[in-house]
Amino acid sequence: MSTDCITVTPKDNVYEIALKMKQHDIGFIPVVEGKKLLAVVTDRDLVVRGFADKKEGSTAVMEVVSQNPTTITPDTPVGEAAKIMARDKIRRLPVVENGELVGVVAIGDLAIRDVFEDNVGEALGKISESEKTFATTK
Repeated sequence: MSTDCITVTPKDNVYEIALKMKQHDIGFIPVVEGKKLLAVVTDRDLVVRGFADKKEGSTAVMEVVSQNPTTITPDTPVGEAAKIMARDKIRRLPVVENGELVGVVAIGDLAIRDVFEDNVGEALGKISESEKTFATTK
């Protein structure tokens, strides 16, 4: 789990978020108010809900975010996190305690844990399958 998360606030705009993603080589940023998790924004959100809809760089982040993200708590077992990623076909899970963001678990964090190889493999397979389906249907 990463605890030194790059975040944005609802006051940020699409351009600022894209710039942060480029500077930090990331494709996922939690949107917070103080420490409270409000939403998340992905590079895909920027493209599909932002640029593809001809939104400008000054567009507010809240117009392109993924609302109500799937989250886990710090005590969620690693295997359960992998199952959630597989079920929801996502690569990153915000870790929230009492409504506040405390970190983010990425599929890569789980992949290094040999004990849970089957769950991680299943998660990666489902995510990849989803991406292939999306790419061929669009």
